[in-house]
Amino acid sequence: MLSEPRSGRLAAWGNALLAGLVSPDDAALAIVGEDTVHRVEGLPGESAPVGLTLALGRLRALGVSGLRVALPAPGHPLGLSGPPEFNARALEAEEAVVCHGAAFGLVPEVYEAGPEGDVHAEVVWQVLPVREAPPADVPSLGEAERELAEALRDATEVLSKLDVAGSGPVAEAAIDAYRARAERGREVLAPGYPSRAVRVLELAQRVGLLVSMAYGNGHGGAVSASEMAARGAALRPVERTARRAQVAAYNSFVEERERGGR
Repeated sequence: MLSEPRSGRLAAWGNALLAGLVSPDDAALAIVGEDTVHRVEGLPGESAPVGLTLALGRLRALGVSGLRVALPAPGHPLGLSGPPEFNARALEAEEAVVCHGAAFGLVPEVYEAGPEGDVHAEVVWQVLPVREAPPADVPSLGEAERELAEALRDATEVLSKLDVAGSGPVAEAAIDAYRARAERGREVLAPGYPSRAVRVLELAQRVGLLVSMAYGNGHGGAVSASEMAARGAALRPVERTARRAQVAAYNSFVEERERGGR
């Protein structure tokens, strides 16, 4: 969770494009990010993969009016609505985009090549049928913000007692890299998103960074089985809360439109 998921970029900039707030070329450029290329496969009427600009235009013609994000994990189908086949593909990828207005979903397949430090990623988004139903376990922005604050406070207290928070030069480098990314451009979300969504997403990413560093720090000072169990128990709900908040932030564009806020 140190950077936005590919599904987040697709949903955020796809929503901005569907709302007429950005050009197709700008949206495609932002969605691809540091990847080499993105294509979309399985679109109705297309026998081969197509580029992002054509795919987003075709989805709009098919009735898609918005895009939501799903970030499922084992035992937690966050943002999914079925059917089982789509849920399974999304769980394997750990992310997906679910269309609003038409029963389609997109799951990324990532192909990487090249030596370490110079890896090139190509992404193929598979279009699959979805069930038109409310997404699972997605909080409102207000709920997500409150949950993040509570989870961060509780976890910080537990991790501090166990001496397992990230520390040392590796953690400092990770924090510096995060700050550099956060300050570069400040485009955490695409145009059109409410300021609260930006705030919630930034906090969720910071919380995710702390969780990643804590997991990446081995067992830290937790040397006994009970301490290691306490550490895991402290981190799991925080990571879950951060994922829920991420999804709430990305999906807020569609939720506000549904409430007539646009």
